[in-house]
Amino acid sequence: MTEGARVDFYQLSRDPVERVLPQVAARILDEGARLLVVSSDRDQLVRISARLWDAGPESFLANDHADAPLPEVQPILLSSTCAATNGATRIALTDGLFRDEALAFARIFYFFDADTITAARESWRTLAKRDDIATHFWRQEGGRWRQGP
Repeated sequence: MTEGARVDFYQLSRDPVERVLPQVAARILDEGARLLVVSSDRDQLVRISARLWDAGPESFLANDHADAPLPEVQPILLSSTCAATNGATRIALTDGLFRDEALAFARIFYFFDADTITAARESWRTLAKRDDIATHFWRQEGGRWRQGP
């Protein structure tokens, strides 16, 4: 396989994305990378922002919306588009909609649930055929994530 993007498909069956994303975001920041969170649902982005700020008793994950002042300084930027004005190399698609623009990022975290599973399956079939993309699938089992086929 040639060097390209990695797409991690996360099937949400127990927890909503706003409960799951802080763990993923913390790992990304620990790696020294920045994250762009994309959703067409502004209310979802507001919920995600609140959870990121309250990620744990001794930590928070600084973030802001792309239309706020100084988006370029945010380690985690929340947006309705795939424009990474914060220099992010990682992107989380949180509304269940895959966007081809996300393939410009080194790593894509694609979250989907029962309502968006049909679109996720189509994206999987399309992306898995490409030699320049590594696809990985994760599902919630109990309180843990398990890599699937």
